[in-house]
Amino acid sequence: MLKFLKIHIASPYKHRATAYVYFALRLLVIPIIIRAIFRMDFESLFLCSLTLLLFLLPSILSRRLKVDFPTVLEIIILLFIFSAEILGELNSFYIRIPHWDTMLHTMNGFLCAAVGFALVDLLNRDEHFSLKLAPGYIALVAFCFSMTIGVTWEFFEYSMDRFYSHDMQKDTVVRTINSVYLNESGLNRVVTIEDIDDVIIVHSDGSTEALGVGGYLDIGIHDTMKDLFVNFIGAIVFSLFGYFYVKDQGKGIASLFIPRIQQEEDFVQDFDEE
Repeated sequence: MLKFLKIHIASPYKHRATAYVYFALRLLVIPIIIRAIFRMDFESLFLCSLTLLLFLLPSILSRRLKVDFPTVLEIIILLFIFSAEILGELNSFYIRIPHWDTMLHTMNGFLCAAVGFALVDLLNRDEHFSLKLAPGYIALVAFCFSMTIGVTWEFFEYSMDRFYSHDMQKDTVVRTINSVYLNESGLNRVVTIEDIDDVIIVHSDGSTEALGVGGYLDIGIHDTMKDLFVNFIGAIVFSLFGYFYVKDQGKGIASLFIPRIQQEEDFVQDFDEE
């Protein structure tokens, strides 16, 4: 019991499960920081430092906005940050693990819908606002908020690839092209090129090079649309959960993900626990 109290006081999170997850993830990040320092790997050092700061974000928002984040939501956010930055970026899970990026984008759509829903729901419950919104409208706002965040992120990925020579929008190998541009007659009719085996690069000196990728190397568009589609699925799922949450007056699985306004007794309880 004394051991938990020490961890609880030192942790920015008041929920026991979140505090343990927070410290466990920090312990995993710290050795990576030490290794990055010895290797003079400043990019990894920056990502690790950013991860540690992002770990504090739910706690900071909770205190600033005076809202109580459910334990499940806090843990998912912490695991999402760790999975995206440490596992995805530094350990190349985006390349090594199939559909890792798809899983995170789906979860992102779900979480962003939860955030958007919470913002509207908190205002809807506030006594200072006379406007009361229907469950369907709140769910629609949550869905639109999530999709807006998803589209904005894809804008960011494209900008990094276009202007800073990154590869955030991963390539996709396809074996069929449907194109109007390749129609030699100049008509607006689709020309289909099938059974593409490889991409041949012709350099400025006239030399050629076969990439050996097994098809045409599409740059970005398939990855972008896939990310938006799974974001759409995540947003739809939570919007449905949120709809029934409001319909059933605060009951249902969505309650595990929706913050609530802290009441006076919550502050008294927090003080007593500490």
